[in-house]
Amino acid sequence: MEYRRLGRSGLQVSQVSLGSWVTYHNQVDTRAARELMAAAFDHGVNFFDNAEAYAGGQSETIMGAALSELGWSRVKYVVSTKFYWGLSEGPNQRNTLNRKYLRQAIDGSLQRFGLDYVDLAYCHRPDPNTPIEETVWAMHDMVEQGKALYWGTSEWAADEIRAAWEIAERHHLHKPVVEQPQYNLFHRERVEKEYARLYDDIGLGLTTWSPLASGLLTGKYRNGVPAGSRGALESMAWLRDALTDPAKNAIVDRFVAFASNLGCTPAQLAIAWCSANPRVSSVITGASSVAQLQDNLGALAVLPKLDADTLQQLDALFPSI
Repeated sequence: MEYRRLGRSGLQVSQVSLGSWVTYHNQVDTRAARELMAAAFDHGVNFFDNAEAYAGGQSETIMGAALSELGWSRVKYVVSTKFYWGLSEGPNQRNTLNRKYLRQAIDGSLQRFGLDYVDLAYCHRPDPNTPIEETVWAMHDMVEQGKALYWGTSEWAADEIRAAWEIAERHHLHKPVVEQPQYNLFHRERVEKEYARLYDDIGLGLTTWSPLASGLLTGKYRNGVPAGSRGALESMAWLRDALTDPAKNAIVDRFVAFASNLGCTPAQLAIAWCSANPRVSSVITGASSVAQLQDNLGALAVLPKLDADTLQQLDALFPSI
């Protein structure tokens, strides 16, 4: 396992990390979460990603209970959470990044985790109704109070990230150091084009999500939605049309064959491809079983095979961005 700095910060995160979206509470209970996290940790994973909104707060509760049972030294692992969606209806409780919400949200997350602080706190989406300056000050205060060590954004536009960074620079506040965008072979433009100048200009780090395009790149949806898959979950019904799209699955057919010729699974190749981008600090993966986790971590052995020629051949399989 390689450890990469989170942008220009000093924090080092494993190049492959374990996230809890969809799986925790929906497919994974505390016992299974503990087993998954222990197996990941044994393979060098030190970053575990979460969010307030995942499973209505239950994902944080499950991860917190698993961490308590595992008893690791706090310095050995990195935990994140994200804020925006909220857990309750009402003004200042949902779809906001105002100071009042953020102040209460971090306290709720820490209580569910059973932790004194999280390492990373993300603004889960941009909030067009709150001045960016208010959000920047609130996130700065969160770090100043020791409730989070670093902060960043998720799925913000490049100009929004730059605006937040410049406000923090101007007022000598804690700056956003990381963005968490979707990134996979079907979804590349934001990471490779929109953010291109931010890496050198402000030192932006990336922790990317959905390396398998919600499972599409594994090839499992080429003949419909299999029982027990992510696409079969009622909460994921909104994904089914994309997962079973004939045009995309025709591309996946060729991708699966390419992976086979390379001597790996399509999941391993998809994760390795994301990690091959030097701008990516960590690729967030998901798993509902230890076997699936171990298969995903096999991507580390695939990385050395991704030379310039192989990457160029992969690019040719997918529509240009």
